[in-house]
Amino acid sequence: MSLSNKRVVIIGGSSGIGYAVAEGALADGAGVVIGSSHAANVEAATGKLGNRATGHTIDVKVEADVAAFFEKVGPFDHLVFTAGDWGGRGARQITETDLARAADLAAVRYWGALAAIKHGLPLIRDGGSIVLTNGLLAHRPRKGSALSTAMAGALEHLTRGLAVDLAPIRVNIVCPGLIRTEVWNSIPADGREDQFKQMTARQPLARIGEPAEVAEAYLYLLRAGYTTGQVLHVDGGGSII
Repeated sequence: MSLSNKRVVIIGGSSGIGYAVAEGALADGAGVVIGSSHAANVEAATGKLGNRATGHTIDVKVEADVAAFFEKVGPFDHLVFTAGDWGGRGARQITETDLARAADLAAVRYWGALAAIKHGLPLIRDGGSIVLTNGLLAHRPRKGSALSTAMAGALEHLTRGLAVDLAPIRVNIVCPGLIRTEVWNSIPADGREDQFKQMTARQPLARIGEPAEVAEAYLYLLRAGYTTGQVLHVDGGGSII
C-alpha cells in the first residue's frame, strides 16, 4: 500500500523520529502536517521538508489547543504521535515521589496522545490509522523508574483497547530503543559517542539507532492495512537481553 496522495499528521514532527517519519511519508508521495509546541520549530521543519509539508503549533497538554489544531488541519488519513516529553527526569524511588506532581509524567505521552486521538478521530478518512510511540522502559524497567514503566505499559494497553474500539481505524504503537535524536544533546559532544557505546554494548546490534531506521516501522504501520493492535520494537535487540 502506498502513501501517495494520503495526508499524514505527525504530532512531534518537527524533530527526531517524527521528522524522519515526515521525510519518509513525503518520499512515498504523501502530504504531511506537523505539529509542535514551538512555532519556530514548525517553521524550520516545514521549510526543510518542502511545499508538501505544512504545520501548526499545538500544546497537547491543553485540550482546547488540541481541538483548535485539528480544526486547522481538516480531514486527513493517518495520525502519528511522537511527541516525546516524558514529564519527569531521573530515577526516583517511590518514597521520594511527589504524588501531587506524578500525573505530570503522563501529561504528554499518554494524556496528550489521548487528546489527539479524541479530536483527530472524526477527521480520519476511511482506511486510516493511528500510530503511537512507546519506550523500552515498558519492557526493560530500571531501578527508580516504576512510574515511567507503568505509563509506558499503559500506552501499549491503550493501543490494544483502541484497536478494538476504533476498528476499522487501525491503531498500533512503535517501541523504539536508543535512537540518535536531539534528546541526547545534553550529553557533552566530546563524550557522547563513548556513552552511546557503553549504553548499547550488550545489545545484539551494539550501536545506537538512527531516526530513519525507526521511521521505517511507522511507515510500515501506516501502509499495513491488515495490521492493528500491535507493538513494533525497533531497539537493536535491547528488549531481548
